Amino acid sequence: MKILVGCKLKVLENDLMKIAVQHAKAFDGTIMLVTSMVGGEKTEQEKLIEAEKNLESIKKFFDDHEVNNETHLLVRGQEAAEDIVSFAKEKQVDEIVIGVKNKSKVGKLIFGSTAQYIILNAQCPVVCVK
Repeated sequence: MKILVGCKLKVLENDLMKIAVQHAKAFDGTIMLVTSMVGGEKTEQEKLIEAEKNLESIKKFFDDHEVNNETHLLVRGQEAAEDIVSFAKEKQVDEIVIGVKNKSKVGKLIFGSTAQYIILNAQCPVVCVK
């Protein structure tokens, strides 16, 4: 089973990582840690290095829990949501795990544009962790 975990440029929430570990162990899965950046002139070298370091620090958590995992830094000219959905389809991912945060009453309803796009357009189940 391939489980894609969407990572922003900060450390993931502990609950999200625990659920990903549980699913990977239960289904003998591999975690695919994915960060997406638009790329082009908008992406500075420092931000790419920061993203790579962040992925490696998150990878260590899964290594410590003895879960197969790999990191992917996507710089393909797409917005994060579009990129994650496309990548999941290309790699035939079985499940996507993403974090959602409620910032306002409207935010509670639609989760945010990135999460909403992934939920509505992914061709596999999406687990949202609050």
